[in-house]
Amino acid sequence: MGANASNYPHSCSPRVGGNSQAQQTFIGTSSYSQQGYGCESKLYSLDHGHEKPQDKKKRTSGLATLKKKFIKRRKSNRSADHAKQMRELLSGWDVRDVNALVEEYEGTSALKELSLQASLARPEARTLQKDMADLYEYKYCTDVDLIFQETCFPVHRAILAARCPFFKTLLSSSPEYGAEIIMDINTAGIDMPMFSALLHYLYTGEFGMEDSRFQNVDILVQLSEEFGTPNSLDVDMRGLFDYMCYYDVVLSFSSDSELVEAFGGNQNCLDEELKAHKAIISARSPFFRNLLQRRIRTGEEITDRTLRTPTRIILDESIIPKKYAKVILHCMYTDMVDLSVLHCSPSVGSLSEVQALVAGKPNMTRAEEAMELYHIALFLEFNMLAQEKTIVSMLHS
Repeated sequence: MGANASNYPHSCSPRVGGNSQAQQTFIGTSSYSQQGYGCESKLYSLDHGHEKPQDKKKRTSGLATLKKKFIKRRKSNRSADHAKQMRELLSGWDVRDVNALVEEYEGTSALKELSLQASLARPEARTLQKDMADLYEYKYCTDVDLIFQETCFPVHRAILAARCPFFKTLLSSSPEYGAEIIMDINTAGIDMPMFSALLHYLYTGEFGMEDSRFQNVDILVQLSEEFGTPNSLDVDMRGLFDYMCYYDVVLSFSSDSELVEAFGGNQNCLDEELKAHKAIISARSPFFRNLLQRRIRTGEEITDRTLRTPTRIILDESIIPKKYAKVILHCMYTDMVDLSVLHCSPSVGSLSEVQALVAGKPNMTRAEEAMELYHIALFLEFNMLAQEKTIVSMLHS
């Protein structure tokens, strides 16, 4: 595209009409002469025409006055004598009180530095999005295979059904474990890397790759028409927790340690069960991941798949009290800690609560509940909940 030099205010071409010498602006260091228009240029100078010396002096004096005001203000700020103010404050204090104040300041400074160093040394908390990205990459506890362009993509039925209306309808037609489903996508231009990126998006809310095609509005519209538009990851995961569609594991609690070790026993010995998804608890907790992988190695998982029954995990309530289990599960699905769940249902009791009542101990304070949750999270290796800042936020919520 061409540019007309007369459109720019700093153009060196002569203008038509008026005093050309007064209106032009020249940027340079040498004399300029063209078609009889002689002008002596000045370096980055602007000639505003014939200006009276009185007006120029008045403008210069006004700027000087404004500059003096700013300088005076800065000097007044710098001249604040904080030492003098502190001496006036402490003039009537006893020496012991002054020493106590100094120790308080030194202790606060040391704690601040210690907190900073601890934050730098502490590993970053694992978020739901990061754990879901690892879940898609490492394929923990997958239960269905998608075949696209002769490539197999092991995925998790519950997650895709919760995130995408297209997959919810597709997967309902093949409910059996390990089903292989041939993908037939109508949207043009979808290759294997882009299909993988779409699955990554359903798991994490991000495509996970840079592709100019995702900036194409037409392709995005076609994908939304075929697959539907998912909600945010937080909303869909909360819905998955509330409704527990396609749950494949139940958590039971018992005070019988032998029953816990055997992973079975009389149902009457078990307390209330909580439903969950293997994919979620294995992604968020190495404790549960190792437990489920051990069941696969020993062949117990094959029995559950053959009988088409959810896997039962029996937990020792003396280690993981039942009253905290729903709080922990809720946090695994949403990255939010809701202590109100502890008191919303009178049926959600625990062995430790009963023992406390029998011993005549008062109810636990909010701080004690938060600390117990913290220790359980450490045991489960649930990194997001086992954070000091999470405990502090619980106490202030």
